[in-house]
Amino acid sequence: MHGSETWPVKKENMVALQRAEMRMVRWMCGVKLKDRLPSTELRQRLGVDDIALILQQNRLRWYGHVLRKDDDDWVKKCMEYAVEGSRPKRSWKEVVQEDCQVRKLNKEDAVDSCKWRKMIKEVR
Repeated sequence: MHGSETWPVKKENMVALQRAEMRMVRWMCGVKLKDRLPSTELRQRLGVDDIALILQQNRLRWYGHVLRKDDDDWVKKCMEYAVEGSRPKRSWKEVVQEDCQVRKLNKEDAVDSCKWRKMIKEVR
């Protein structure tokens, strides 16, 4: 999951990650696909969260960190920088804005890092 804070994950990439994660979870639990046990039950056995949730939390944690930086910081400037020419179909910033909308988060919430951390850890 190293560096996942900055991945602008596409839906097909997310599906591939979730499938790979569930193969590993089933293997660790010693369960075959034909046993037809729900993914949530297997994740509960191991005490792990869905990879999509973890990626979202990582993105939001980094986003909050960047928002708290000074306006003249190069990392914050990179977040606001608009690249000329062809651009990816989904940028990292668009993905983060979707994450914020889903969780009903505002930029103002990120000012308090403790509050922000609690808000992004809440499972909705």
